[in-house]
Amino acid sequence: MAPILFLFFIAAGFAAFLIGISIKFAPKDRPTDIKASSYECGLAPDPPPSRHIPVKFYRTAILFIIFDIEIIFMYPFALAYRDFLAQGQGLYILLVMGVFLAFFLLGLWWEIASKALKWT
Repeated sequence: MAPILFLFFIAAGFAAFLIGISIKFAPKDRPTDIKASSYECGLAPDPPPSRHIPVKFYRTAILFIIFDIEIIFMYPFALAYRDFLAQGQGLYILLVMGVFLAFFLLGLWWEIASKALKWT
């Protein structure tokens, strides 16, 4: 336990040292309007768009990420299931994946029932 605490204090001291150095030697000047403006390939920045992006784009992206992550969790199960069968744990692992799939299908059902992806 002592070596872990020693490494913790070394890391905390090093972090405090680096923060202190950056505070001491950081530039103190305030940015001007030109420095604060965006710069893209030497062109003047375009004015901001006049309309907002609809929420349905964000909703679709979030739902895609959620279901994509669930599919990613199914891939290791498919690869390791044969090993679990050889160890005699096949039924247990299959039940665990069944519960996971039930949550997945419940989410899919909710998405369809609430018409979350309807564009009109």
